[in-house]
Amino acid sequence: MTEQNFKNHIRIIPLYHGIAFLLAFAGVVGSIINLLNHHDAGNHYSAALLVVVFFLIILILWYARVFALKAQDRAIRAEENFRHYILTGKPLDKQLRMGQIIGLRFASDEEFPALAKRAVDEKLSQKEIKMAVQNWRADHHRA
Repeated sequence: MTEQNFKNHIRIIPLYHGIAFLLAFAGVVGSIINLLNHHDAGNHYSAALLVVVFFLIILILWYARVFALKAQDRAIRAEENFRHYILTGKPLDKQLRMGQIIGLRFASDEEFPALAKRAVDEKLSQKEIKMAVQNWRADHHRA
C-alpha cells in the first residue's frame, strides 16, 4: 500500500461513485423521456413506474453512502476523543466541530494534542488541519 498523505488520502470507489450514480442518473433521464414520449395509455403506468424505480435507486445509493459516513463520523469522534484522552488525560475540546475532528485523525500522536488546541484557537477548517499535519497517520479502513 502506498504511503498516504494530504494529496492522495481521498478514497474514490469508481464503480460506486462513478458508474452506479451515472447509470442511475441515466436511468432516471431515460425513464422520464420514455414517460413523456408514451402516448399509449396502456403502457403509461409501466413508464411512470420506471421513473419511480429509478428515483428510488438514486435515493438508495445516496442514503447508503450518507448512513455509512454518519456511522463512520461517530466512530471517528469516539476514537479521536479516546486517543486525546490517552495522550493528555483530558477529552477533546467540545468546541471542535466534526469536520475538524475528521481532519485531526490524520495527525500523528506527537502532534495531535497541539494541533487540536490550535484547531480550536484558530478555528481551522478540516482542510487547513490536514494541510498542517506533518507526520501523516494513514487511514486505509474507512467507508
